[in-house]
Amino acid sequence: MGRRVAMAGFLHETNTFAPSPATLANFEQGGGYLPICRGDEILRLCPGVNLGISGAVDRAAAANWDMVPILWCGAIPSAAVERTAYEAIAGEIVEGIANAGPLDGVYLDLHGAMVAEHLDDGEGELIARVRQVVGPDVPIAVSLDLHGNITRRMFHEADMLVGFRTYPHVDMAETGWRAADQLDRLMARGRPFAKSFRRLPYLIPISWQCTSMEPARGLYREVADLEAGTVASTSLFTGFPAADFPECAPTVLAYGEDQAEADRAADRIYELVLAAESAFAGRAFAPDEGVREAMRIAAGASKPVVIADTQDNPGAGGDSNTTGMLGALVRNGARRAAIGMIVDPNAARAAHEAGEGAEIAIALGGTSGVKGDAPYEGTFRVAKLSNGDLHATGPYYGGTHINVGPSACLTIDDVRIVVASHKAQMADQAMYRFVGIEPTEMAILVNKSSVHFRADFEPIAETVLVCTAPGPMPLSPADLPWTRLADGMRLSPGGPVFHRRPERQTMEA
Repeated sequence: MGRRVAMAGFLHETNTFAPSPATLANFEQGGGYLPICRGDEILRLCPGVNLGISGAVDRAAAANWDMVPILWCGAIPSAAVERTAYEAIAGEIVEGIANAGPLDGVYLDLHGAMVAEHLDDGEGELIARVRQVVGPDVPIAVSLDLHGNITRRMFHEADMLVGFRTYPHVDMAETGWRAADQLDRLMARGRPFAKSFRRLPYLIPISWQCTSMEPARGLYREVADLEAGTVASTSLFTGFPAADFPECAPTVLAYGEDQAEADRAADRIYELVLAAESAFAGRAFAPDEGVREAMRIAAGASKPVVIADTQDNPGAGGDSNTTGMLGALVRNGARRAAIGMIVDPNAARAAHEAGEGAEIAIALGGTSGVKGDAPYEGTFRVAKLSNGDLHATGPYYGGTHINVGPSACLTIDDVRIVVASHKAQMADQAMYRFVGIEPTEMAILVNKSSVHFRADFEPIAETVLVCTAPGPMPLSPADLPWTRLADGMRLSPGGPVFHRRPERQTMEA
């Protein structure tokens, strides 16, 4: 066998302003990720799935590594990871690596924006604990989400951090492959690369970070082009702008044969992102305005108009249960419309108890306590029931099998609603079909997602609109109640500046 490498993963994107924490049960269930898995089970479950661990395993097999799989898990974004969950998972990973015997390297599949109840920097702490047990000479390479808020501790403790280059994240497996490839290089060379780190001074709304649009598309093309010759690896992390701690920010990393080359690459990316600040912008609609615009376009369209319900995106910490867009669809008389997913286990249970074809009078969703949101009361018809099993084959989920618990298609007027019991971001057409809704036959689709849905829905869409119904993840980071951000950080591109004071925090234009 070849080099002996421990492999593990622990993924969570934390919105510290979100209403619900991440529990151990969330990692056990997965919520769109694989359920928690251990040892050889990881190697059985990950092939063909769009995850970092999958690409890393492919690269490891090609290099004939002696793989030592420890534990892999992920949970859908939410508020902070509960302390007990973090310590249970991190403790098992570190103990497994410590007991693995002699190692030539360590590969970690992480997110980069994890905050725990007791730790601002979940990944930095985990990498440091792994470093402590393997020592200074065993290289550690990490694959990360481009929404990572990369900290100095992460940068210092790991030998290589490698970020996604697409949003929607269709390159998660590819990034795992690249990280494992860099680890193979590190193990072969026997010494680390020179590395360089830069932090940007402004936050970027996630809806405008999409890499199929400018300026992100061009920026990531430049990032990839710089990775050549003596520059071993380059990454731009546009950041997750909803974690209230001082190191929340976009960052740039570069690794090279010498410090001058690493610095040159990092400086080039940094300057390009600074110059692009004003271009991170887009059009967003209020709920009624957006539905009326969608109805206008749909009247002459042959394909669905897709609306992003961006502020209740479960991929950014939302609970996927706000009702602002549902109300706007019904209120404006939308025809052949569908919305998904509204997560309400009580409503799903009531639908299953009543049976297909029955009518139920319920208050649906609206339980997260979001200002301006409330349950939607009405009489709904139970059109279809499901046990929640679905196979998400689109480019984002990439073949993942997901179970969202007892589910149903409820209808009111000519609006169809996907109701589920567990959260998962509406980023795959299968998430309509599993309850009997054919998305290509709809005039309007409302997806609780910000960007990931584009990978599977843009090919069938007439156009895409972004709407801002009340939700826990404001489109603009400037609308969040920051208290601990770094002093001087701009809260949006060209937006207000955050200032920290010993007694109070202020913002100024």
